[in-house]
Amino acid sequence: MQPVTGADPRNLFGQVPFMRLLEARREFSEGGRARLVIDARAELGNVIGAVHGGVLVTLLDVAMASAAVSLFGFARTAVTLNLNTSFHAPGRGRLTADGEVVQHDASVAWCRATVSDEAGRVVAQAQGSFRYLPLPQAA
Repeated sequence: MQPVTGADPRNLFGQVPFMRLLEARREFSEGGRARLVIDARAELGNVIGAVHGGVLVTLLDVAMASAAVSLFGFARTAVTLNLNTSFHAPGRGRLTADGEVVQHDASVAWCRATVSDEAGRVVAQAQGSFRYLPLPQAA
């Protein structure tokens, strides 16, 4: 695998192969907040006919990391140090992940995020910490 690089770091999200596979869309990422949206489809399902928990964790993780990097104008990337997730309800239909930075310093951001369904019900929540790293450079 090769790192994802590009001229505009704000557009790297859309170039990440896994995000493209999930068809996740970033609605915004600015000022320490971010929102991702995904539409449930059969390929993302689990045995009970809901979106697989791994997809939900990915949404939570990426929403928090996107919120974290927005604080530095996308001049850095952020990698997950820890992630604690709670599942509350099956995820069905359009799912929205909202992430926010709770606190940060020059090297670490502490964040929280929620995934909600179209009716506004909380499907999953998480909190995590993220280490800031330099953006990868093209080979």
